[in-house]
Amino acid sequence: MAEPPTRVAGHPVTPDGHYFVVGGRLWRMSDPNLPQERREALVKKLMSARRAVGVARRKGDHDAKERAHAAIDSAKQALGERGPVWWDDGAPDLNRHLARTGPYAQWYVQLLHP
Repeated sequence: MAEPPTRVAGHPVTPDGHYFVVGGRLWRMSDPNLPQERREALVKKLMSARRAVGVARRKGDHDAKERAHAAIDSAKQALGERGPVWWDDGAPDLNRHLARTGPYAQWYVQLLHP
């Protein structure tokens, strides 16, 4: 596997490539082992489902909103952003945890105060 990026969409990526940080919180990266074509198809599905949430909200259609949220979850699981972790190094899933606590605390402090 290639070296993980240091930033994604302007956000810092943990040294192991498992997470990116937004607002001090860890968010799981997509599985870097997904073939590019599959990743692109899943991202399209994800963005379509996110648009469907907005349409359903504007229409007040609760059932359509629930279906769209389920489609988002399905795409995120297929991308490796939710569900079982895609890495095999034994590291726990810290998705949505604060970066300033746990195993990334020292890295995060150094990032903020170089």
